[in-house]
Amino acid sequence: MQARWLQHPAAKPVAFTLCLLPVAWLACAALADQLGANPAEALIRATGDWTLRALCLVLAVTPLRVLTRTPQLARFRRMLGLFVFFYGVLHLLCYAWFDMGFDVPDIARDIAKRPFILVGTLALLLLALLAATSFHRAIQALGARRWQALHRSVYAVAVLAVLHFWWMRAGKNDFAEVAVYAAVLAALLGWRAWRRLLHKK
Repeated sequence: MQARWLQHPAAKPVAFTLCLLPVAWLACAALADQLGANPAEALIRATGDWTLRALCLVLAVTPLRVLTRTPQLARFRRMLGLFVFFYGVLHLLCYAWFDMGFDVPDIARDIAKRPFILVGTLALLLLALLAATSFHRAIQALGARRWQALHRSVYAVAVLAVLHFWWMRAGKNDFAEVAVYAAVLAALLGWRAWRRLLHKK
């Protein structure tokens, strides 16, 4: 039953709509002035949180597919990966607009001056590369082996994303939420590393 539902023509549109719900909720909350005393900071933080959540979700696809023996889940992986990039771009735009007023020279100086912003920018650049090469033509142009090697850089994205979050919270000495994301991503990446070691034996 589960596999049949995942293959249904409506499955992808439903998943797409669900992935858009966070940004729709944020837009409605902003219009209704329900984002608290500092709406700009709330939007920057929320879009960053949803980027991390989407990253955890896309990295969970393969373990779930294998453990539940549901290969149909793989058809959602590319869409979820693009949503990671989408929320990452929103996070950058919120920072560039609300914190920096789209002043490009100031943004460049801020990136160079603050390590956590530099790390986040590197993660987004890697995500942009993965998004640009997520289509079938890119696989054909690069070849399957090189394409897979390139897309393993999602591991680096995960490390950079957690480091970005940790560095941002370090000033306030608040690491509880960071620890949750770090543990989830470490478990997901650890499972993949374990599987690769098994296949090499």
